Amino acid sequence: MREEASAGKKKTSVAAILRGYSIALLSVGLSLAITLLVQHFFPYPFLFLFFGAVMVSAWFGGVGAGLFAVLISTLVVAYFFVPPFYSWQINATAETYFVAFVACALVASWVSSAKKKSEEALRDARDQLEIRVAERSATLMRTQNELAHLSRALSMGELTASLAHEINQPLTAVVANGHACLEWLSANPPNFGKARQSVEHIIQDGTRAGEIVTRTRALYRKEPPIKDWVDINEIIQELTVFLRPEAANRQVTISVELVPKLPKVKADRIQLQQVLLNLLRNGMDAVSNAADKNLFIRSQKKDSDEILITVEDHGVGVDPEIADKIFDPFFTTKPHGIGMGLSISRSIIEAHEGRLWATPANNGAIFQFSLPVQLKGANG
Repeated sequence: MREEASAGKKKTSVAAILRGYSIALLSVGLSLAITLLVQHFFPYPFLFLFFGAVMVSAWFGGVGAGLFAVLISTLVVAYFFVPPFYSWQINATAETYFVAFVACALVASWVSSAKKKSEEALRDARDQLEIRVAERSATLMRTQNELAHLSRALSMGELTASLAHEINQPLTAVVANGHACLEWLSANPPNFGKARQSVEHIIQDGTRAGEIVTRTRALYRKEPPIKDWVDINEIIQELTVFLRPEAANRQVTISVELVPKLPKVKADRIQLQQVLLNLLRNGMDAVSNAADKNLFIRSQKKDSDEILITVEDHGVGVDPEIADKIFDPFFTTKPHGIGMGLSISRSIIEAHEGRLWATPANNGAIFQFSLPVQLKGANG
């Protein structure tokens, strides 16, 4: 196979050389014929067509064909157009003219062949560039497809972790209320009133778990939150009542400081509950081993167009170096945490066009989020 390819290349090379020299011979012959026809119209030798023949030969046949055209043109000009005519001898008076012709012919050959080489090199460079661009584009497409696949896999993993984190709270409450219901029914006599309350709590927690799953999936699909006009103080009061038994069991005191008559905000009630529950439970975790087990939650109006919610604890605090990293997915400082609560909370607040951030304090940490205040007639 290699021998056949080598033989094919040699044949192609010989054919190209023969074609180039044939072009040179034909070009000079054509120039001679035309020059002989028009010569009597000019008082001096009209030799410009031979320069054209040299340039054409060098362009299509290369350096060798160009020099061959120069040689033939020199012989033809010396014989037909330099006195004495029809002789290879050259008069002394015509030598300078003849030498100038030869020099010009050589320059024309060199310029033409150099230009041809430059264009071929440019064309080859362009072809190579197109090949490289095509290869890089194909590589980029493969990389994009791989990244898209990886992103989908990571998103699924993040969604799974998020759901596991968020529904763990209501499911734990369902189990606790289920045990409480059994205890009330096992009493002698059975306390049906308390059992009924436990069942109602189970229904509420089960419903909340379903809503959390729906809202979390919508959050990862970049769907807009289901917003309605809500009273943020009302949500805080509901959650402090809901968390009171857990806080009492952990010997944590939740202090509420709410500015009355705050304007309502247009938000997803369930998602705001998720955020506040995460922040409050994180605060209870932070003060679990602290001497000061007080947890503070405050609401206030910030400027004229925002509401500011603050959750402050006097627990282990936040290292300033990781104050922003704690909002990254899967980043956690808890021994058994999965690092999704704060990430989800920030995503929720940002979906409501607000901000959530953490500030280290001298004794503990301060988590704050702001929500924009809209006129009740705006945007529906």
